[in-house]
Amino acid sequence: MMMKEKRELTCIGCPMGCNLFVTIEDGKVIEVKGNTCIKGKTYAQKECTNPTRIVTSSVKVKNGELNMVSVKTQQDIPKDKIMDCIKELKDVEVEAPIQEGDIIIKNVAGTGIDIIATKNISRVV
Repeated sequence: MMMKEKRELTCIGCPMGCNLFVTIEDGKVIEVKGNTCIKGKTYAQKECTNPTRIVTSSVKVKNGELNMVSVKTQQDIPKDKIMDCIKELKDVEVEAPIQEGDIIIKNVAGTGIDIIATKNISRVV
């Protein structure tokens, strides 16, 4: 017996914010309506079958001009790994200087994706 599901999403692929109407059958997207560009169809398929997100946060800095540095995942990670990612970041402290793009955590939560710094922090002695 085939399982059919209908979902309604708001696309975040471009600034239009189209209302998408998605039909899923046996875990596969079979129809997307409401999108005005190809990004809508791509977003709907990904969101309904393998949702991912970019995670942003901050970590402590030792001996820096600021005591925190903003960080993010280098790419989006599976949505179900977000909390594991946040737990790994919780107690991280890095030593200044830090350059934008420096790897803060390699392979966060076993995703194969690194956490990187998003700004420069100079060292203060």
